[in-house]
Amino acid sequence: MSKNKKSLQDLTLLDRFLFAEVMEDPKTFENILSIILGEDISIKGRPQSEHENRTSPLKRQVRLDVWAEDETDAVYNVEAQKENTKNLPHRSRFYQALIDSKLLDPGEVDFSNMKDCYSIIIAPFDLFGRGLYQYTFQMTCAETGQPLEDGATRIFLNTHGKNSEDISPELKELLYYMEHTTEEISCSTSRLQEIKNHVNIVKSSEEIGVKYMQEWEEKILEKQKARAEGLAEGRAEGETFRLIQLIKKKIQKSKSFIQIADELEEEPDNIQSLYECISQNINLTTEEIYKIYISPDKTED
Repeated sequence: MSKNKKSLQDLTLLDRFLFAEVMEDPKTFENILSIILGEDISIKGRPQSEHENRTSPLKRQVRLDVWAEDETDAVYNVEAQKENTKNLPHRSRFYQALIDSKLLDPGEVDFSNMKDCYSIIIAPFDLFGRGLYQYTFQMTCAETGQPLEDGATRIFLNTHGKNSEDISPELKELLYYMEHTTEEISCSTSRLQEIKNHVNIVKSSEEIGVKYMQEWEEKILEKQKARAEGLAEGRAEGETFRLIQLIKKKIQKSKSFIQIADELEEEPDNIQSLYECISQNINLTTEEIYKIYISPDKTED
C-alpha cells in the first residue's frame, strides 16, 4: 500500500488534504474567492475545513469542504473535486439545502433575511461538455428568463476550459496552478504569488506533514479493517453454505437431528434453527435455503 502513497510535496490543490489545509488561511481563501468572483472578498474569522472536529452553524453528517462568511454575511462553500462522481449537480443541490437550512436564526420568520450563498466546485474535467472554464448557475424563470434573485449561486470551474477570452487571465492562471501545483510556475499577479507562497509554507510544514501521514495511515487502517470484516463475513457465509449442504444430505438419508449434530460435531442448539429451515425447504437449492435462512423476515421459534 505504501508504494501508492503520494508525499505531501506531490499533492496538488485538487487533492482534498492540501486544498483544505491551504484554504484554512484567511488571506488565501480571500485571494482565491476574489479571483473566481472577480471582486475583492473580505471574510470574517478563519475558514472552516473538513479536517476540523468543529461545532458550527453548518455542522452535519456530510461534511462541507471549506466554508466561510464575508463581511456582508454571504456564505461561501468551496470544494476541490478531483474525480467525476457523475453526481455533482445533485450533490451541489444537497449542499445548498444543508447550508440554507441553517442560515436563519431560530424563530426568524422573514425569509428575506437569508444570507447570500455561493457553492463553488473546482474540477479538472468539463462537467457540462461545453468547453467552458466556468459555469455559473442561478435560478431563472423557464418562460420569461426572469431571475428569481433568491441569493443562491452555484459555480462549477473546469481547469481544462478552452474559452480563455471569456475569463480573466488571473482566473485561467489560478485554475492551471490548481492542477499543476507541483510545477515551478511564475505568477503574474500579487494574489497568485501569495497563494503560491502559502502553498509552499504548508508543504514545508513538519506539523502538517505529520498530520498528512496520520490521516493517510488512518485511511489505510480503515481499508484494512473493512477488508478483514469482508473476509470474515465471506468465511461465515461459506461455513453456512457448507453446513446447509451437509445437513441437507443427512436429512435426505433420514438421519435424526441428534445424529446429524453428533456427526457434524456441532452443539444441537447451534444448528437447530438451520436444521429446521432446511427441513422445511428440503426441495430447494442450497442457495435458496441460505437466502431464506438469512432473511430478516424468517420466523424464529
